[in-house]
Amino acid sequence: MTTTAKNFSDLLLTWFKDNGRKNLPWQKNISPYKVWVSEIMLQQTQVKTVIPYFERFMKRFSTIENLSNASLDEVLHFWTGLGYYARARNLHKAAKIITEEYQGVFPISYNEIVNLPGIGRSTAGAILSLSYEKCFPILDGNVKRVLTRYHGVEGWPGKKKVENQLWEIAERHTPTRSIRQYTQAIMDLGATVCTSRNPNCNSCPLMFRCYAKGENTQHNFPQKKPKAVTPERDTIFAILENTHGEILLEQRPLSGIWGGLWCFPELSNNSKIKTTIKERYGFNIKKQMEYKPIKHTFTHFQLMIKPVHIKLQKDKGYDSKMLKWVNPKRNQTLGLPAPVLSMLVDLGNRKRVILNES
Repeated sequence: MTTTAKNFSDLLLTWFKDNGRKNLPWQKNISPYKVWVSEIMLQQTQVKTVIPYFERFMKRFSTIENLSNASLDEVLHFWTGLGYYARARNLHKAAKIITEEYQGVFPISYNEIVNLPGIGRSTAGAILSLSYEKCFPILDGNVKRVLTRYHGVEGWPGKKKVENQLWEIAERHTPTRSIRQYTQAIMDLGATVCTSRNPNCNSCPLMFRCYAKGENTQHNFPQKKPKAVTPERDTIFAILENTHGEILLEQRPLSGIWGGLWCFPELSNNSKIKTTIKERYGFNIKKQMEYKPIKHTFTHFQLMIKPVHIKLQKDKGYDSKMLKWVNPKRNQTLGLPAPVLSMLVDLGNRKRVILNES
């Protein structure tokens, strides 16, 4: 390690002793399993949001074997509202692999870890450094922000050339001692001091050597992804209600958005609703009401949802592997997208505003 790199890690480690976070739920009785689950949950999600999800998740799935033996439905239910549901599906998949191929013991080899579903280089590095205290760098969003500002790294970190440059810098700064503390320290610095907005530079242990601080260009780093027009898609959610007040949910395919979650039947915007419902499900419509459209934002597009509440003539629907009738007044135990859960709660409380009726 060069003198500059040594100074960088020493300054961070000294700062961490008094200022680092040491009482997060996944830091208590630390284990590879806890670190893994927390790192997956923390991807694109803030700590304060993750904590209650993590605690509920670990209470129900206390071991990798528990997680492996659970149904995907149940895992997705415990993830409902956290978003980016592929993370939960990959956790479940990886748990099954660890149970079957490693007898439920989390692997210790970098190559074995990084080959598990949903685990990339940075997550593998976090697991190895935080739980096994092995010398591996990490490069999550917080670390990218610290390094781009400190070194004045130009370019959007999502570009491969810039990302490779940041990995080289991260490796150079990673010490061979106190690796767990250093890894936590650089994440904590980005999360609590070197924040994306209004960084508290005067509290930063690196301020005297930081390029961005010296040039007063903190908000120029890291450089943002070039803006593109966000495409918009339209869809119809058919809220089918039988005469018992039950609502029909349909399980979505495992691939695509909300994979494996339970949702209202989806119709294309040009659907002839009565004909489509009759042909697809065999139901006759008694009454049809439109609700206010909902905009739901994904990473790469916006989904404009038109909810159509359809009361059916049939007194009782049928269940199948892919279809379930639920009572909106009861707490749901299925994995549900956030807008579907919100609409079910509103339906149970009869809060939805009817725009049109036919």
